[in-house]
Amino acid sequence: MVDKFKLVLSVLLLAAGIAGFYLLADKALVLRILAVIAGVVAAALMFRTAPVGKQFFGFAGDSISEAKRVVWPTRKETVQTTLVVFVLVVIVAAFLALVDMGFAYMIKTLLGRGA
Repeated sequence: MVDKFKLVLSVLLLAAGIAGFYLLADKALVLRILAVIAGVVAAALMFRTAPVGKQFFGFAGDSISEAKRVVWPTRKETVQTTLVVFVLVVIVAAFLALVDMGFAYMIKTLLGRGA
């Protein structure tokens, strides 16, 4: 029950931050943005205390650490791979165009509309 209360409270804090943006319409834009940021931070801190939030933030941390271990391709590899993809797309498009023309020819011939 307490966990559900924490989740509801985090949603309400987020809503309060967004509402603060509109309620402070006559104030400086910086204050309005700070109200939203404060709402988001407060909601995140409350969400983090719930078990679901702990799982979420744990998963997010694991995802970030896993992304840091990824070996990204070099610029040269990326350019070469992109060129290979473009060439294959052109080849497949040409093949499909030929197949389409062949089927169109066969249909015209079968229907007796000439070649």
